[in-house]
Amino acid sequence: MKVVLTRLIDDGTQTLGVLSAYKGLKEAFSCKTLELTWRDNRRNISCIPRGDYDVEVRFSEKHGEHLILKDVEERDFILIHPANYNHQLRGCIAVGRTHTDINGDNELDVTSSRDTMESMLKELPSSFTITII
Repeated sequence: MKVVLTRLIDDGTQTLGVLSAYKGLKEAFSCKTLELTWRDNRRNISCIPRGDYDVEVRFSEKHGEHLILKDVEERDFILIHPANYNHQLRGCIAVGRTHTDINGDNELDVTSSRDTMESMLKELPSSFTITII
């Protein structure tokens, strides 16, 4: 399975993208993503660098079942987990169904994050490589 996160817009506050998983040429899963803006890969305030990362399923009390990216340069505990707003992120990747301004702050958020995470975990293998472009 090939998994790609395509970053579409970085507005200086946050980064919006699309995560797609392919079985051969067929798209098996797709969702919207939300990350922090690029700030030179600094902990807690920046998204991570583009590249290829090994990913595994992980469980925590805070996020339940979610995904962790391994061997991120100068970072640790970079997760793909449920979240709706950029202020809930510290370098991780939130997933959701759509990009919509949920709370009226003129910034796009992701909707249905928990449901999207559950669907993603059903569709994707327990370990894979993600390419962030």
